Amino acid sequence: QVQLVESGGGLVQAGGSLRLSCAASGSILRLNTMAWYRQAPGKQRELVAGITSSSSTNYSDSVKGRFTISRDNAKKMVYLQMNSLKPEDTAVYYCSADLEVPYRIGQYPYWGQGTQVTVSS
Repeated sequence: QVQLVESGGGLVQAGGSLRLSCAASGSILRLNTMAWYRQAPGKQRELVAGITSSSSTNYSDSVKGRFTISRDNAKKMVYLQMNSLKPEDTAVYYCSADLEVPYRIGQYPYWGQGTQVTVSS
């Protein structure tokens, strides 16, 4: 079975920092694009940051300059460094990855269970 597990969420004051981690495990042949999404109460899920297999990155305008996405292919992990956090960053953050697995053809998107990030004023 393939799993994505996020960690690092929590409660932080505005202006503080958090580092989210996402670990992929199971029968994974290849990790392609990996990304972080978030969903705040009453709002739609949005893409926060993405990173390709060649480490090309893209960010939502709302987090650009404050967040940094990175990956470690050897460890099968993706990270999100979150600096200068604002109350509006409060959301459940989800890890997503396009994975190639032995039991199906091509790549398929997988999702983690989510981790809560709460930023207080």
